[in-house]
Amino acid sequence: MKEKELVATFSIVGFDPETGELGIAVQSKFLAVGAVVPWARAGVGAIATQSWANTTYGPEGLRLLEEGYSVEEVLEKLTSADENKNLRQVGIVDAKGNSATFTGEDCFEWAGGIAGPNFAAQGNILVSEETVKAMADTFVNVKGPLADRLVEALAAGQAAGGDSRGRQSAALLVVKEKGGYSGFNDRYIDLRVDDHPTPIKELKRLLNLFYLYFRETDPDKLVKIEGEQLKEIQQMLKKLDFYQGEITGEWNEEFKESLKTFYMKENFEGRMREDEYIDSEILDYMRYKAGLVK
Repeated sequence: MKEKELVATFSIVGFDPETGELGIAVQSKFLAVGAVVPWARAGVGAIATQSWANTTYGPEGLRLLEEGYSVEEVLEKLTSADENKNLRQVGIVDAKGNSATFTGEDCFEWAGGIAGPNFAAQGNILVSEETVKAMADTFVNVKGPLADRLVEALAAGQAAGGDSRGRQSAALLVVKEKGGYSGFNDRYIDLRVDDHPTPIKELKRLLNLFYLYFRETDPDKLVKIEGEQLKEIQQMLKKLDFYQGEITGEWNEEFKESLKTFYMKENFEGRMREDEYIDSEILDYMRYKAGLVK
């Protein structure tokens, strides 16, 4: 087995019983870890395979879960058929929140995992077991969407020590029924940081962008476009070359079309409105694009 096949990393697999979402967050001193470790299928389960990663554990494990095998039975079937199971590490959570984690006896120290209701946290070549403990504690105690809890758990693991060799890449995969673009598949969030000095920080930035582009507008964050607010938007659209008219603070067809064009060009179609309101998050983004805030 070649050294480059070693996927020394820490990950957390999770399930949200309220939304049915399943997901994995992972970081490693390894290029493009998101292409290797995380596997998930809505309504079935989620799997992280790492440490001399056997990537057949992903699709095969999901197949077994879908056939009705328990997480313990899936672990047994995967590892018993693997002559190098002593080098493998894997975490599994099914669509009912049942979980299991396995660490082969020859995984490089520190290596181990914790499994509890709705999560499995594991890692190898870690500074200490505190990384896995921090991930588990954070996932259990933090509230909010599954994606946020997974990334916060990952960040807590890094803060507790993380991979003893350093850091290079991170990934977040969350699935739910018809969660993908336009509802055509279950891939709700699939974000990867393939090579970066601070991959978890970058992963958080990408997750915030995902929310900006694809999350529905919160009604409490709507701002009416009128008066000085309207003037400000006209000025920003003018600076960004969307609006060529006068700064009047009044609605007109040119302003309406320029605002619509801004939404379309910036891929904010999902937040575009027909009334005289704007999402405050879009307004903040517009200010950023216009150079008014950093």
